[in-house]
Formats: sequence, C-alpha cells, structure tokens
Amino acid sequence: MSATFRPLEGIRVVEMSHMIMGPSCGMFLGYLGAEVIKVEPPQGDKTRTLTGMGRPMFPLFNRGKKSVTIDVRTEAGRQALERLLSTADVFVENFRDASLVKAGVDAETLRKKFPRLIFAACKGFLSGPYQNRTALDEVVQMMTGLAYMTGPTGMPLRVGSSANDIMGGLFAAFSVLAAILDRQSSGNGHEMRIGLFENCLLLVAQHMVQFELEGKNPPPMPEREFSWPVYDIFADKDGKQMFVGAVTEGQWATICRLLDLDHLLTDPRLQTRMDQINARSWTIPLVAEKIAQHSVQDLETQFEAVGLPFSPISKPCDMYDDPHVMRPGGIAVSSYENTTFRAPALPFEVDGTMLTGGGDVPTVGMDNAEVLGALGLTIAEVEAATGARKETA
Repeated sequence: MSATFRPLEGIRVVEMSHMIMGPSCGMFLGYLGAEVIKVEPPQGDKTRTLTGMGRPMFPLFNRGKKSVTIDVRTEAGRQALERLLSTADVFVENFRDASLVKAGVDAETLRKKFPRLIFAACKGFLSGPYQNRTALDEVVQMMTGLAYMTGPTGMPLRVGSSANDIMGGLFAAFSVLAAILDRQSSGNGHEMRIGLFENCLLLVAQHMVQFELEGKNPPPMPEREFSWPVYDIFADKDGKQMFVGAVTEGQWATICRLLDLDHLLTDPRLQTRMDQINARSWTIPLVAEKIAQHSVQDLETQFEAVGLPFSPISKPCDMYDDPHVMRPGGIAVSSYENTTFRAPALPFEVDGTMLTGGGDVPTVGMDNAEVLGALGLTIAEVEAATGARKETA
C-alpha cells in the first residue's frame, strides 16, 4: 500500500458486517488509510468458515483490519460497543434493521448519541415496499433483469462473480467519503443507506433506457442484435478460444487485410457498416476459417500490433500467469491463518502507483486487548464484553 497516499489517515471505521458488501466497504476505506476495526461475535464471523466459492470471502475482503470480538447479546457487550462507537467516525453494518434496534445500535439511536457519526447501512433494499425483504446477490440479479440479460432466453444466469456485493460495497465507501467531506463544513454525520437491489438496478439501466427510447425490450446478451461486423469468439488451430472484435471501419479493414480477406473490402455487398453487420451470417464463418489456421499466441502478437481488440478466453486462475497482472505493484501477498494468498490491487493509480496490498487478515479477536483496553475497559470488563467470561447477575 502506498505510504504517501492515505487521505483517510486518522479516520476510525467500526465495521460490524459479514459476507461481502459490508466488508468490501471497510476494505476500500482501509486501502485509503482509515483504521478499520471489525467487530465480530465471540465465535468469529461465520464467513470465516465458508467453503467452496465462499472460502475466499473472509480473507479477501477483510485484509488490513483489526478484529475485536463483542457479544452484543450482553449488556457488557452493548456498553463496550457503544464506547467504541463514541471514538469512531464511521459505523458500517449490514444487518436487519430489527436486529440493530434490539442491540441498540440502530441509526436513530446512534445519531442522537453521536451526531458526528457517519452511519453506513449496507442493505438489500433502500426505503420502500421491499425494504424489509431478504436479499442476496442472486436475488437482486433475478429481480432487476440482469440474470435475464446474461443468460439465453429461458435460462436466466447470474453474473459469474459477486459483482453486486462488491459494487455495493464500493458505493457504500463512496457515500462515506461524501459524508466525510460534508461533515467538514456541517459538523454533522449522516445516515447513508446503500441498497444491493438499487445497485443492480443501475447495472441494468442501459437496458431500461433502451426500452424507454425504442419501446422494445432488448434481447438477452447471447442473442443481442449486433452493432459491429465482428464481435465474436473463435477457435484457433488447437481449439483454444479467443474473442476478436472489429468495431470501426478502420478495424474492419485491418482484420480483413490481416487474415487475407482483402476481397471483402471491395465486395459491393459490404460497403457500409450496416451491410457488414447484415452479412455476418456469411462473413463470420470466413473469419473463423482464417483464425482456425493460426494459434492464439501468434494472433495476439499481430492483433496487438495493429490495434485490434482481442482476448484469449481465460479462467480466473490464469491471471496468476498474466504478465500484466503480475507486473510489480499489480498484485500483493497477504497472510491468512497458516498460509498466504495473492490478490489484485485496486484498479487505479495515484501518480503512477497502484495502491497495492491491503494488509494481512486478522485472527478472531486479535486486537481485543489493544482496542478495548484503550477505551478504559479493565481485563475483566474486556472478558465480559467479548464473551470470554459470562456476566454475573
């Protein structure tokens, strides 16, 4: 992580969340220099024990944070959490509103006690008819039409990553930054509510607006009407797949010359963009036949040299062999339990440098003594608050 670009240095974030949306918000703020204290239940965040596709969720989105265990079911725990929040600038959570009210850490209660606190509530839905529904990334993708647009007709398909949760966390961090800037002049915090559903709605806005402008619902992406002469996946001589595009007149001419299809440039049936698009049924097989005579490696070199858009069809694990991904600063190593893992940096540069790193992954409650002790809690009070010792009647 850049030692010089830490605009949130001195900002304390208390994050009480699980899964991806809330933790990713905390991670983004931590990348920018904030101190992020993750509050976990005594047994630890349940996300820690997920397997399969859920296994990377906790380590990936909780790097660089401090871990404190607090049992909010007890009076000692609730008091400790309130004392911690009295020192915080931001509170990030992603639990049901009713659960927060029960624990006394709902927005209305906290803002009365701490008017400068910025409350970032990562929810399934913003205020409205659906606000109390349970949401998942998959649920909102089905609801908004994103799954419909991703799969072929009759086969709705969720996007192949937790795109909504991550982007929702990014919008949460974005709203927190706006609230921090506003507080500099107003002196007051704000309640920021971020909706997973509304986030997904923004992702399908282009298709919604197409309907507004044209009066027709666009077909799913696998069946879309093409706007370009070449925008397809092809197989090379070894059966390896690659995507190739030609989206301008210059690129159409370039790919025809590169693949020895010069005769298409003078064909009277292909003299306009619409001619080329309407002829895809017979021109694309010609392009495919030529590409099948070469290897992806050879074509990559040629396509890059002439500025054609292209890509091999890669798996996520292939990124660890990609020279651009693995360039200095593009990826960093974090410690987790008894191993390490590599993860990409955030996708922007500051004065030519990426914000690499993110830090190591905390063990459950590793910062209890430091953080809670600094609040003035005795050893016995820390034990009671963290669930290490039962409260006495």
